[in-house]
Amino acid sequence: MSADRSSVSVRIGGEEHHIRSSADPEHTLRCAQLVDECIQNVRAHGALVDTQRATILAALSMADELLRLREQMSELGTDVPGRIAQLSARLREDLEAR
Repeated sequence: MSADRSSVSVRIGGEEHHIRSSADPEHTLRCAQLVDECIQNVRAHGALVDTQRATILAALSMADELLRLREQMSELGTDVPGRIAQLSARLREDLEAR
């Protein structure tokens, strides 16, 4: 992130928003596109007309995905030392068998 704040115009849920952020404008645009796609997906899979409700369900969907990914990353992080130990043991066995 840069120290300078820039303003980016984005369209989310059919509405124009002006976002001031210290993030790279391209990053802000990508974030807005992701949010908009999630809202569109919620609307496409339900009879929702209310923008606020679609936005809340989209946010919940994104939060669910984030939490699941964090959990997977945590599991991978704790699994790495065990896998390294297993690979080291296999290498030792293979070297000793030669």
